[in-house]
Amino acid sequence: MKLNFISFCAFALLLVAAITIVSCQDEQSVEFNRYYSLGNVVYQTHCQNCHGVNGEGLLGLIPPLTDSIYLKNNRNQLACSVKYGLKGKLTIAGRSFEGVMPPNDLAPVDLAQVLTYVTNSFGNKAGIINITQIQTDLSNCK
Repeated sequence: MKLNFISFCAFALLLVAAITIVSCQDEQSVEFNRYYSLGNVVYQTHCQNCHGVNGEGLLGLIPPLTDSIYLKNNRNQLACSVKYGLKGKLTIAGRSFEGVMPPNDLAPVDLAQVLTYVTNSFGNKAGIINITQIQTDLSNCK
């Protein structure tokens, strides 16, 4: 009986500690975690077949998503590239790729989630890309 009470107290303390840690996250961290985790699902559904589980791409055919410099320098064009596709020659990390990436008719929120996931996975750390940024970027597509 005494052991059950001690086990219950230990469990209660752990539960209180976990709740305290979760409740101490700021709103931006919670939003980032939500976008990132949902973006993983979008990536698995729409991107992983071509770009790979680890964003490695496919030899000279499909570019990798591991080049944080390319992603950073083209951040405002990423939503356009995913939504409307890409055609032609592309140079990433000194390697050339030529082909077609088909368009993905994703909603702006899905674009925000998947781009947050991609730009913070595979060695990338770029922070959140929120839906407001996606809407602005889409309105400026060339």
